[in-house]
Amino acid sequence: MKLSLSSSPHQRVRRDTGQVMRLVVYAMLPGILAQAYFFGWGVLIQALLAVISATVFEGIILWLRKRPIERTLTDYSAVVTGLLIAISIPPTLPWWMTVTGVFFAIVVAKHVYGGLGFNIFNPAMIAYVVLLISFPAAMSLWLVPVTHASITPNLLDSVSLIFSGYTTSGYDVTQLRTIADGVTMATPLDTLKTNLTQGLTYSESLVQPIFQGGFFDAAGAGWGWVSLAYLLGGVWLVRLKVIGWHIPLSLILAVAILSSLLHMVDSDYFASPLFHLLNGAVMVGAFFIATDPVSASTTPKGRIIFGAAIGFWVVIIRTFGGYPDAIAFAVIIMNMAVPLIDYYTKPRTYGRGVRKVQRGD
Repeated sequence: MKLSLSSSPHQRVRRDTGQVMRLVVYAMLPGILAQAYFFGWGVLIQALLAVISATVFEGIILWLRKRPIERTLTDYSAVVTGLLIAISIPPTLPWWMTVTGVFFAIVVAKHVYGGLGFNIFNPAMIAYVVLLISFPAAMSLWLVPVTHASITPNLLDSVSLIFSGYTTSGYDVTQLRTIADGVTMATPLDTLKTNLTQGLTYSESLVQPIFQGGFFDAAGAGWGWVSLAYLLGGVWLVRLKVIGWHIPLSLILAVAILSSLLHMVDSDYFASPLFHLLNGAVMVGAFFIATDPVSASTTPKGRIIFGAAIGFWVVIIRTFGGYPDAIAFAVIIMNMAVPLIDYYTKPRTYGRGVRKVQRGD
């Protein structure tokens, strides 16, 4: 019998890294298009900007390291990293902040550790945390969904806003975030956290305009449909066996169970499971971020623990922490715990732990 060793990322199905990454990109398309529909052209512009930046930085670093450029660039890992950053940031974030985030993802979080297969942290989440800590105000300026916006920027307005800070008509981001009655809207997660600190209950918060979005009112206008679009793409990846079911299912169940328990304890203060699951980046995190084959746990039991722990931290940080969304922090926390999880969940070596047969047995 011939044995072979390979470095991460490990895939049971015979696909090379480029094929896997392309499938991930295809699976993200429904969510990206839904996000662009509700939040404007900026989503697509940021995606293009992030992908180009990631590819350029990857090529430069590979050249400096004297590594094969064409073969590595065609594995599409930089493209996936760029897309994950783009869908995690506000659509109107200034272009230089986006490029800064991509730089940290590709150069620091990925290549400082040796490149694909050696990074211990998820590069896209490192970029998000760096941007959030460095530019907290800009990272909180999400546009109002088109269903509620009094001013909807077109393609040229979005390009101008990202590169100059103003639309072609002279509006800035703050003006674009106001609805018809002049009220400035934040994201559902931001709105709920602010309302709770001001003494409002969860039920009272749901009557505000941001939560009046049709069928998924509790999820916030537009956000529920975006989450379902990413869920659709994620399920397709599981069906193709590009990713396993362990991390997505355990993460989603952990979020649902813990938020349900808290909601039953005090429904006036703690948000419902539907709110947590369909708001922010839970679905993106479950299927496209936490499942990163390099920085996630590599054992079947370990993946379940890894995903459940991320779901636990998401609810805890959202509820008791200082940040409305918590996927990036939860993933990075558990990235640090992966060696410990893998050590205690590694499969038993063949022949170990079996009782020796004595003569006469």
